[in-house]
Amino acid sequence: MTSEQDPRVFFAAERTYLAWLRTGLALMGFGFVVSRFGLFLREMQIGHGQNLPSTGVSLCLGVALVAMGVVVEIAATVRHVRMIEQLRSGVPFYGRISKTALSMAIFLTLIGIGLTVYLLLVR
Repeated sequence: MTSEQDPRVFFAAERTYLAWLRTGLALMGFGFVVSRFGLFLREMQIGHGQNLPSTGVSLCLGVALVAMGVVVEIAATVRHVRMIEQLRSGVPFYGRISKTALSMAIFLTLIGIGLTVYLLLVR
């Protein structure tokens, strides 16, 4: 049985696609939480009689995470459609490094470092 006839190959591709969709959705949810974190800090500071200068950092990082989630959703969909077309045509394809996954990992690392610095400065 060839790969274009084996349903397990299509099911594996679909599972991978769904995992990417979950990742994109998680990024968007986390971005929403991060964008509202500055508002939460401001409310806490006002409750204690202090004034927090700005919440712009968390808003920018949150929006960036939501945008990254949208990019992941679009890239996953494009990649999935291309993979299914290759499987149906019988053209062999070889595993390669996912540029989307690599760029997302670098981006999330930078966001994590930024959030760490932000939390250390706000305390």
